Amino acid sequence: MPIISVFNNKGGVGKTTYMYHIAHVLAKKGKRILLVDLDSQCNLSAYCLSFSKLESEWNIDGSSIWNIVLPVATGMGDFKKCNPIQFSKYYKNIFLVPGDIAFSNFEDQLGDTWTRARGGDERSIRVQTAIYRYIKWAISEFNIDITMLDLGPNLGSINRCALASSDFFIVPMAPDLFSIRGSENLGNKLLLWGNEWSQCSSIWKDKTIEIPSARPVFIGYITQKYNIRSRSKDGMTKGWGEFNSKIDCTIMKFIVEKLESTNQIYNWEDGKWKLGQIPNLNSLIPYSQKVRKPVFDCGSRDGLTGAHISRARQSINIFEPIANKIIMVCPNN
Repeated sequence: MPIISVFNNKGGVGKTTYMYHIAHVLAKKGKRILLVDLDSQCNLSAYCLSFSKLESEWNIDGSSIWNIVLPVATGMGDFKKCNPIQFSKYYKNIFLVPGDIAFSNFEDQLGDTWTRARGGDERSIRVQTAIYRYIKWAISEFNIDITMLDLGPNLGSINRCALASSDFFIVPMAPDLFSIRGSENLGNKLLLWGNEWSQCSSIWKDKTIEIPSARPVFIGYITQKYNIRSRSKDGMTKGWGEFNSKIDCTIMKFIVEKLESTNQIYNWEDGKWKLGQIPNLNSLIPYSQKVRKPVFDCGSRDGLTGAHISRARQSINIFEPIANKIIMVCPNN
């Protein structure tokens, strides 16, 4: 059952909003979805849970990602088998592993044990694979069809483990200079990490600890958070459009061409990796966040009025084609 990371080395590109909505579209199509919040900013968790509920999950008996890996991080045992949360009363087939600000503490443990793991040290390998092994357990235990990982905007040790644990990855892009720049070093990093993880696999022969392949396949990218101009070729205002024209070349040069040699590129029939584009939904997003529902499920009861209601309902037409492409990548799930 596929694990998909949503990642860009630049923050503020709308990855959490995208992931939340795509997950709900997939759930509408009958898929059982597991969301794992690995970003210590916890924006995905705050979108799904009330602040009081999220705070309770940070307690020692809670099910946050930090509580799950805490026994491994402290050397007191293996990962804790905490049940993910069924957080929506409308979508019974979406589950969440909440994020935790304290999870950033795991970064140091992963950094300290990385060299020893590549040398075959058992405890270090357990630390490095803890996230992966927990996710595999949760997938099996809850009959999950698709798992989506929300990653923070960095190339640190947590994201190294998360991307290594993934079968696929998607890169959300905003049509601006910083988002484009943030994607330029991703291909090289994935190649380096894949080679380093292969050292763990070649040295560690004990099959009781499963080591990920660390060769996630690039599905594509999504352009987000731009202002609409209906008469323009790409549907964007001029300022956004100037940068949008550079995104495809950047993706080709720094991701597709880098990862082709290791078969880490999904081959779309049209030879294009743009999965879709999501315009700036402006004030609809705060309404959605306040009631903790996807934009397309919001209506007059949630405070929307007039044209906002129809625009909210129609927004599913933005997300659904992207969700359909994800299903195409994993058709048997």
